[in-house]
Amino acid sequence: MEWLLDPLTVSFVQRALLAGMLVSVLCGLVGTWVVLRGMAFMSEAISHGMLPGVAVAYLAGANLLVGAAASAVVMILGVAWVSKNSRLSEDTGIGLLFVGMLALGVVIVSRARSFAVDLTAFLFGDVLSATVGDLVWLTAAATVAGIVSVIAYRPFVALVFDERKAHTLGLRPRWAHLALLALVVLAVVASFRIVGTLLVFGLLVAPSATAALFGRSIGATMAIAVLLGWSATLTGLIVSWNADTAAGATIAGLAVLQFFVAAVIRSASRRLRPAVSPTPIAVR
Repeated sequence: MEWLLDPLTVSFVQRALLAGMLVSVLCGLVGTWVVLRGMAFMSEAISHGMLPGVAVAYLAGANLLVGAAASAVVMILGVAWVSKNSRLSEDTGIGLLFVGMLALGVVIVSRARSFAVDLTAFLFGDVLSATVGDLVWLTAAATVAGIVSVIAYRPFVALVFDERKAHTLGLRPRWAHLALLALVVLAVVASFRIVGTLLVFGLLVAPSATAALFGRSIGATMAIAVLLGWSATLTGLIVSWNADTAAGATIAGLAVLQFFVAAVIRSASRRLRPAVSPTPIAVR
C-alpha cells in the first residue's frame, strides 16, 4: 500500500490534489452547462485562444491570468464578428479563430529562449506546482460559478432545452448565452495554470459528458461530474507519481477514459435490458 499512500504524504502533491479537486468543482459546474448546450467546440476554442494573451503577458512580465482573459475575450468577439459579417456558420468562425489564435500564440512563445519549456508549461500546465495563491483563486472562481449557476438557473435551463421558448418567457437567451460564455472563460482562465490550455478542456467536458450518461437531473449531473473529476485527479496523481508521467495529462486522460468505460457499461446494460428506454435529464 506504500505506492498508494506515499504520494499523498508529500506537501506539493497534497496541494496538487486540492487544486485538482477545486478545478473539478469549477469544471463540473460549468462543464455540465457546456455539454447540455452543445458548446464543447467553442469551449475548446476558448482554451486554445488564450495562448497569445498568456504568451504576451509572460514575455512582458505581466499577470498571466489577465493576459489569458483578454485573449479569450478577443477570441469570442472574433467568432461573433465572423458570424455577423459573413454568411459563414459560427462553427467556421470558431475553426478559423481556433487555428489562428493557437498559431499566433506559438509564434509569440517562439520568441522566448526557453521556447520548448515555456510552450509545454502553457499547453499542459503543472498541477504539481500549485501554490496557495492558486488555491485561493480557484476557490473564488468555483464560488462565482456556483452563485451564477444558481441565480441564472432558469435562463440557463431555457437556453439549453428550448431557446425559442426562452424568448417567449422573456428569459433573454442572448444574455444567458453571454453569461454562459463568461463562465466558460472563468473556468478556462482559472484552471489553465494548473492543467494547461489544452488539458483544461478535458476536465471541462469529459466528467460532465460522463455524468450526463447517468444523471437524471441537472443538479445530479453536476454532482456526478464533480465526483468523477475528483476520482480522475486522485487516481491521476497516484499513477503519475508511480509511473513517472506528466500529472496534468494523466489526470485529463483518465477523465476521458472514464467516459468510454461508462459508455461501454451503459451500452452493455441497455442491451441486457432492451425494453428499458433511457431516462432524459429532468429539469429540476
